[in-house]
Amino acid sequence: MDIINLGASDGLPPVNWAEVVEKLDAGSSPASDARNARTTWLSTVNEDGSPHVTAVGALWLEGSFWFQSGSGTRKSRNVARDPRCSIAVSIRDADVVVEGEALQESRLATLTRLVRAWADQGWPAEVDESGAGITAPFNAPSQGPPPWHVYRITPHSATVLLGTEPGGLTRLRF
Repeated sequence: MDIINLGASDGLPPVNWAEVVEKLDAGSSPASDARNARTTWLSTVNEDGSPHVTAVGALWLEGSFWFQSGSGTRKSRNVARDPRCSIAVSIRDADVVVEGEALQESRLATLTRLVRAWADQGWPAEVDESGAGITAPFNAPSQGPPPWHVYRITPHSATVLLGTEPGGLTRLRF
């Protein structure tokens, strides 16, 4: 891992990635009273090269972010053409942006683990009849009808901004 301390000129220590991962693994919200505690923002690349940013119900599991999307959505079309993307989330005492590539996941064993994890967070997802996508009694209207594809963002880098003393701003390359 390559660690670039972007706060060094201000005397800030580098961010400890292991501590960030611990918070991501725990499903940390930005604050105990946060109303929008786990909104994650996905940015994909439009055909003309401009960014497309949208809120997604992403899940951090097994060292990656996972999200689901209908086949007709712009984000699905974008990652099919160009898998480069980033995802941003606030956790307890930090803001995190992970950059990587989104690749569609269709292995039954992986989808089964993911739907269990989403169900544990209150979204009753299930693997669909084909075994290659997921479904649920509800989802954001913009997802289109089920089944939904599942994508894994394999991290290439992360930027973390700590919001507590002593603070820190670090870019990590994996």
